[in-house]
Amino acid sequence: MHRILVVEDSPIVRKIINHVMAGFPQFKPVYTTTLAETKALLESEAESIFAALVDLSLPDAPDGEVVDYVLNNHIPTIVLTGSFDKERREQLLAKGIVDYVTKEGRYSYQYALGVLARLVKNQKIKVMVVDDSATARNFVVGLLRLHLFEVYDADDGAEAIRVFIDNPDIKMIITDFNMPRMDGFELVQHMRRKYDKSDLIMIGLSSETDGTLSAKFIKNGANDFLRKPFNHEEFFCRVSHNMDFMEMFEALKDSANRDDHTGAYKLSHFNVQGDEMFERALASGTPLACAVIDLDDLSEIINEYGPEAGDVVMEQVSSFLVSSFERFLLARAGTELFYALMPGLDNAKATAFVERVRQIVGGKFIDLGGAEVSLSFSAGVSNVMGNNLSELVEHAHQSLLRARDAGGDLVIGDD
Repeated sequence: MHRILVVEDSPIVRKIINHVMAGFPQFKPVYTTTLAETKALLESEAESIFAALVDLSLPDAPDGEVVDYVLNNHIPTIVLTGSFDKERREQLLAKGIVDYVTKEGRYSYQYALGVLARLVKNQKIKVMVVDDSATARNFVVGLLRLHLFEVYDADDGAEAIRVFIDNPDIKMIITDFNMPRMDGFELVQHMRRKYDKSDLIMIGLSSETDGTLSAKFIKNGANDFLRKPFNHEEFFCRVSHNMDFMEMFEALKDSANRDDHTGAYKLSHFNVQGDEMFERALASGTPLACAVIDLDDLSEIINEYGPEAGDVVMEQVSSFLVSSFERFLLARAGTELFYALMPGLDNAKATAFVERVRQIVGGKFIDLGGAEVSLSFSAGVSNVMGNNLSELVEHAHQSLLRARDAGGDLVIGDD
């Protein structure tokens, strides 16, 4: 839950914002109506505020003084105003506000909250800016950091490739056209040999007057193009729309890779992603733990209460497992069987983690329409890599068999 400071003296506007914000459950509004109230709140709670929606004119701050105060507390700020003033807008953007929104109806508030939602997502997104001009590069870097992206930079295409090799989870590259050693066209062409438009967003930039540059960038594989100089809103609309497209595509792809019944990944996805994780762990010398999890009592529950009860139990336990292993890779490998890969964990830490999950599952009771049942699982955990992913999984499976032989409801690691 992210706390959003809303500085607004109009009861009607507060009511509208409160209503619209109900559609954004990740936000909790905190309201103030004057500069004095805002100062009193932020003196003690500034660190707990994620971002702010700030009215430009207040009874005790008619000239936007509250905006300066909120920005001085290093809080990302969206300004709300009753009328558009181009000169004032430029002044506020220069101060470092996130956006400038006029109160022109319900959509204006939906847009502002959409920007806040984008800020939440941006914190986990890596972007690279490529430009041989330090001034131009730093300007774009500053804009992106204003919107909470994690930003890398490079001074030409060749340097960009080196940065990308060290940070392969970069999701967007914004590149100038005219650069030494490797220009923007060449960089786009090089990256497109391996990465599709849905895997890596590439946006071209140029100050040259050649009207064909945009078409050339797109034809070479860029997702989009912007001509310098560009305004603040145009830049972020293009960036946000491209990120929205990538996330929508990733969500569709992720859904296709998940088991409909449990929400865990399919075994086919586990094998593809697992092979990549195995190779990365092998190359870097970092630990990779595998867990094989088997639900102990599901067959007995189905025999006693019927297959529908089994479905209810499986759905609830699977949902908890998916949530618990969210930062790892979890897949359904059989009717009652799950595989998990946990990169970065040695055997002691991985075994302890799976054991904590087992204890929580064992303490849960599932309502089957009048009857309550509990469910346990057994698991084997291994970090013995072997020659491939299959051998790592097999070592974990052997530990699972030992846990079963010991009576179940148990996690056994390599020790």
